[in-house]
Amino acid sequence: MTHKVTLLPGDGIGPEIAESVLKVIDSAGVNIEWDRQDAGIVSLEKTGETVPKALLDSIRKNKIALKGPITTPVGKGFKSVNVTLRQKLDLYANLRPVRSIGGIPSRYQKVNLVIVRENTEDLYTGIEKEISPGVTQAIKVVTKKASCRIAEFAFKYAQKHNRKKITLVHKANIMKISDGMFLNSFREIAEKYPDIIADDMIVDALCMNLVLDPCKFDVLLLGNLFGDIVSDLAAGLVGGLGVVPGANIGDNYAVYEAVHGTAPDIAGNNIANPTALIFSALLMLRRLGENEAADRIWKSVVVTLAIGAHLTGDMGGGDSTTEFTDELIREIKSRG
Repeated sequence: MTHKVTLLPGDGIGPEIAESVLKVIDSAGVNIEWDRQDAGIVSLEKTGETVPKALLDSIRKNKIALKGPITTPVGKGFKSVNVTLRQKLDLYANLRPVRSIGGIPSRYQKVNLVIVRENTEDLYTGIEKEISPGVTQAIKVVTKKASCRIAEFAFKYAQKHNRKKITLVHKANIMKISDGMFLNSFREIAEKYPDIIADDMIVDALCMNLVLDPCKFDVLLLGNLFGDIVSDLAAGLVGGLGVVPGANIGDNYAVYEAVHGTAPDIAGNNIANPTALIFSALLMLRRLGENEAADRIWKSVVVTLAIGAHLTGDMGGGDSTTEFTDELIREIKSRG
């Protein structure tokens, strides 16, 4: 079977790690017809748009996409491509599995949690303005519909993947109306899933407890802003953003992505680590039903990292992107 998938290589190190992932997937015997599209700076230079219609049409047609990192200007310039894609395609659930991996230096060895983040509301709606000279306002939007929808997603995910507990993270002690609605919606949906433990925690207490003992958490459910912050914090507990996958999922479409930056300082030097995008691609393969290939690639990456003889510089090794990829492919084929 041949799958059709939209590919956004991204910019910076994006095209390099994207090519690595394509080779890895191909070596596992998965047939994919890639529809390459541009976004962000690359697309802006070509078409004058950061998220062109052709890109959105491609994802709507194929219903699934793999995306490399794309630059978002800080404090100026164009709106985040990630945010735009999530809003245009209603990719309301951001999924970040966070696992300890042997061979990757980290503070903890048995972390295995999943972060589910509401992707379309909160402060990330981008509704802000200067209301008077020197005074700005940003509006936090929380709706009952979106709150119930993301809670339903989290419980169904937990049920499907044999997860036993969901912790809703909030600041309802201060934001009693907005986060209060988020919390109450969660409790309402939780009643439908009596087999799953449902509790909640204030976000600052959650951050402290994550650092003290992340192994006691299973599934974390958060709003958009807190989810963005906590998911990066959790990645730091297992080795950083270079080894953590990400997915943006809606009812009709899904975009799988590396959650790290574009690293323009090393772009083109063939030293970038493709692991995060590979792990994101494994989530994509499972959605496509290619579970055997996903398992084989996962085991090959884990073994390669554990042995430690072929690692990129960020993981303490000296291999180039190409050398690391070639080693993964040898391991994958040895398991074929």
